[in-house]
Amino acid sequence: MASLEGLDARVFNRRGRGMLENASSPAQLPWYVAHTRPRSEKKLAEYCDEQGFVHSLPLYRSVKKYRGKRVVFHKPLFPNYLFLRIQPEDRAKILQNRHVANLLTVPDQAEFEQQLGGILTALDTDYDICVLPEIKAGVRVRIKSGPLRGLEAWVESREKLANVQLRLDFIGQAAVVALEAELLELA
Repeated sequence: MASLEGLDARVFNRRGRGMLENASSPAQLPWYVAHTRPRSEKKLAEYCDEQGFVHSLPLYRSVKKYRGKRVVFHKPLFPNYLFLRIQPEDRAKILQNRHVANLLTVPDQAEFEQQLGGILTALDTDYDICVLPEIKAGVRVRIKSGPLRGLEAWVESREKLANVQLRLDFIGQAAVVALEAELLELA
């Protein structure tokens, strides 16, 4: 798995790629996750740039066609989230920003760094990347392909396959079908 070990002395710009920063030992700073207000990720990233805070905003490329024109957008891979490495005493400064809804403390710093490093490495490739919706127990889904395409169901359990309920609410009964999660989308 990739890690941020070689990226520790960097501040990440809005594309999630690093810019060298003269921050004193950012590898020692703890990670925090800023839960932002809707469509405020880039504004918070700009604020962090201005304040000199180490941050990462992973973005993916989205291409749209409008009347023969091709337009490229860079959208947050994780909408409403920005990842920060700050001093604990800077938490209040971040929380006071109008673009922040909440600031979450990362319980397992090493695991978070390893996972974020893998995502940033993947973004540097030419692979198409998108976030799959969280398919978990209790979530309503729509089946996107196969013979059950278009049906809506509820996820009963999730391991390697998602057990989905095709419910008949009127009589309080359901049939359970085991499907691969990639066949499902949030309803």
